[in-house]
Amino acid sequence: MSVEAYTSLYFVRHAESRFIEGQERERGLTEQGDLDAEKVAQLLHKEDVEVFYSSPYLRAVHTIQRLADLCGKSVFIEEDLRERTLSCSHVKHDDFHEAKRQLYRDATFAFPGGESGIQAQKRAINTIEKMLGEHRGKKVVIGTHGDIMTLIFQHYNLSYGFDFWKGTTMPDIYRMDLDQTDKMLQITRMWE
Repeated sequence: MSVEAYTSLYFVRHAESRFIEGQERERGLTEQGDLDAEKVAQLLHKEDVEVFYSSPYLRAVHTIQRLADLCGKSVFIEEDLRERTLSCSHVKHDDFHEAKRQLYRDATFAFPGGESGIQAQKRAINTIEKMLGEHRGKKVVIGTHGDIMTLIFQHYNLSYGFDFWKGTTMPDIYRMDLDQTDKMLQITRMWE
């Protein structure tokens, strides 16, 4: 199969963003995050990306916006690419990693007011499948988050879970190559 038949999805986990309680959607990037977003743009500019999608959260949009600008493209916002809702208020910031571990141990479990892995994965995969139908054979950047990205990867390969999520950085970049039947061929980390 020729390389032209591949679809490449570039998942860009957002750069550093200061945690502010209750401001999941509005918080942007830190000064370091802005510097790293510029590095993301320089790294991916040579990939000749054709389409840009993002979670509605500003930190995800801001991480890929420079690249989209360099390419002369718009960023399409997809609500269902947002980060998994952990809980309304039942998980304290100090318990964050243990809460995530619990969610990955049982994909059906959700904290009150939050989403299970199955729920979050389903909404994200529906969006990915729609994207693949519209942009098959193209290169697509997706501004994303660590948890929802891991759940998307897990849909294609069950080995992706808590340990992978915990090992990702802010920012991070993974390219997923799919064949013309949308079968995942490989996932390659591009951020160093």
